[in-house]
Amino acid sequence: MRTTEEQAMLLALCKIKGVNWYLLAREAQRPGGIERLWSGETLEASKDAIAATTAIRDNQADLDRHQTAAQADVERAAKEGARLITVLDADYPPTLRLIYNLPPFLFVRGHLTEADLRSVAVVGTRQASDTGLRRARNMATLLTQNNVTVVSGLARGIDTAAHTAALDAGGRTIAVVGTGILRCYPAENRQLQERIIEHGAVVSQFWPDAPGATYTFPRRNVTMSGIAQGTVVVEASSTSGAKMQARIALEHGKKVFLLRSLTRDQPWAESYVTKRGAIMVDDVEDVVKALATPDRIHAADARRQQLALDFG
Repeated sequence: MRTTEEQAMLLALCKIKGVNWYLLAREAQRPGGIERLWSGETLEASKDAIAATTAIRDNQADLDRHQTAAQADVERAAKEGARLITVLDADYPPTLRLIYNLPPFLFVRGHLTEADLRSVAVVGTRQASDTGLRRARNMATLLTQNNVTVVSGLARGIDTAAHTAALDAGGRTIAVVGTGILRCYPAENRQLQERIIEHGAVVSQFWPDAPGATYTFPRRNVTMSGIAQGTVVVEASSTSGAKMQARIALEHGKKVFLLRSLTRDQPWAESYVTKRGAIMVDDVEDVVKALATPDRIHAADARRQQLALDFG
């Protein structure tokens, strides 16, 4: 798979240490953005922008080498059936474009479809109880029956239960992973990952061979929130990554649904409902009725593009 010139430029910029990838994604979408970035210029005047422009200017001599390395990454991923999508491309997920901290590129195995715009993340703890697993399976099954794509993170526990239930119900599911697309974590979910590729998509925002690290899974949660219309938290403690995703989703302006049992058992969840705008739900109907149509999502994306033109 050969990249376009602009894709290659974007990926090369992502290879420079000290450059904030979210900044690159925002700037690249603005008119003339890639050319400005390549010259070490941005429209933003934030600390991240100042650091990025300095780093890019200091690394001008290395940009060709970075392009070559990035192309090798793309070709290595392509050999394993993974496709590159960047913010410059029309098929970048519209839901993800609507957040401020979007990844500049994705590697995808499987297929993202228009139907995936009606998607909900189902998340929770890796150390799930039997009751939590049952609730996750039930939620994912009912979402599937309502033609909603189930998004989760391929982790042990709640994530695994949600993906598996969606597949078993004949539905679509998307795994947003915290490693490179050529890896599988945890290893015991490799067979599940292959099932997801066949009936949905596995999505990574990292270089193809990247291992999991302390920073990759929180970033994965940001992208999972962005790619879905909303997040259902089934079972999670106050230190869980699922709680973090609920917070991020609220910051994104996304819907956050917390099971009544969770709000009863966890003070943080009750606080999110009473003080932060999360929605306590009893059944899947409360979730489904809150979802927007694909047309509304495309309209919101069109408004975003117009603002970029107006202020670019």
